[in-house]
Amino acid sequence: MTDDTEDLQDIYPGAGTFRFGDTPELCQYLIGLVRQRKKTATCGAASEFADDPDSMPVVGRCDIAANWDGTPALVIRTTKVQHIRFCDVTEEMALAEGENDSLLGWRKDHKAYFKRNGGFDPEMMLVFEHFTLVEDLAGRAL
Repeated sequence: MTDDTEDLQDIYPGAGTFRFGDTPELCQYLIGLVRQRKKTATCGAASEFADDPDSMPVVGRCDIAANWDGTPALVIRTTKVQHIRFCDVTEEMALAEGENDSLLGWRKDHKAYFKRNGGFDPEMMLVFEHFTLVEDLAGRAL
């Protein structure tokens, strides 16, 4: 944890820290979508939370989205959490992620993502998180 993140813990007690995506480029792209308010949801394989249940999103809690290098980028507040199978994700949910223009595009991209990160099954359980942007930390003196 960086000193900046520790300072943010004073402002947002209980906040967890995470990164979007699995590459530096994807991370920055997704942070940009949140900054543009195009991305208001994200998801992960439910299995990712098995070893660290405290990292599970919690409605009402603020969390810190970090840049790839670990520096804080954004603060988001979780507004809704759904446990849903990959094959049951709706177009509305997919579009809330802001990355694709259709459910088909979302499925293609997320299938590839999950294959890269531990495996894919169309019936795999996801933790689908809806959130609002609380604070953009770009340019903020922490």
